[in-house]
Amino acid sequence: MYVMSDSTNWTPYPEDNFLGLTDSNLINEAEAAGITKAELLIFGFDVDEPISVWLILDIHKHAFGHMYDWAGKWRTTQVTVGQLVPPAPNQVLHLMYQFVDNLNFKLSVATTRQDQLDCLTFAHYEFVRIHPFTNGNGRTGRMLMNLVALKLGYQPLQLYHREGESRKVYINDMKAADRGDFTRLRVLIDEELIPF
Repeated sequence: MYVMSDSTNWTPYPEDNFLGLTDSNLINEAEAAGITKAELLIFGFDVDEPISVWLILDIHKHAFGHMYDWAGKWRTTQVTVGQLVPPAPNQVLHLMYQFVDNLNFKLSVATTRQDQLDCLTFAHYEFVRIHPFTNGNGRTGRMLMNLVALKLGYQPLQLYHREGESRKVYINDMKAADRGDFTRLRVLIDEELIPF
C-alpha cells in the first residue's frame, strides 16, 4: 500500500497486473491509457440510451482490462474505504441494478440545474458508496458521472487532479457525504459544470 502526499492510501497490487509492472509511476501511466480508452467509449455512447449495469461493467473492463483480471467483474471480497465500509459483496449485484434504475429515473426527470446537480451527485457518490469493483471505483465513478453530464448536455467534469490540493478537497467532500452532508460535493460539482 502506498501513502500519497495527502495521506490517502492507494493500493496498486503490482503483483497482480498482466504487464508485470512494479513501479507506481509506470502503473499510473498504464492505467491512464486504459482510462483514456474507457473515456472514448463513453464519448461514443448514444446519450439517448439508458445506462445499464452492462455498460458500467464495460467501462470498467475498458479502463482496467489490459492490466487486471478483476476488471469488469463485480467485487467478491469485503473492503474498507477510509472510514466507509461498503456493502457486502453478495449485495453488490442487487444494489447496482437498483442504482441504475434510480439513476435512469433521476436522469429522466432532471429538468432544472438543481435536479441535474442532484443527479450528478447521486451518480458519483452512490456508485462509490456501493464500491462494486475490487479497485478503480473512484475513477469509474467519475467516468460514469461524466457520462451523466454528457447526457444532461454538459462538458465532462474534472473534480480534482491526482496530486495536490484539489484532491484533498475532493476527499474531504466525499468524507462529508459519507456523513450525510452532500453540500460540499454538490458545490464542487456545480463549480465544474459547464454546458456545451
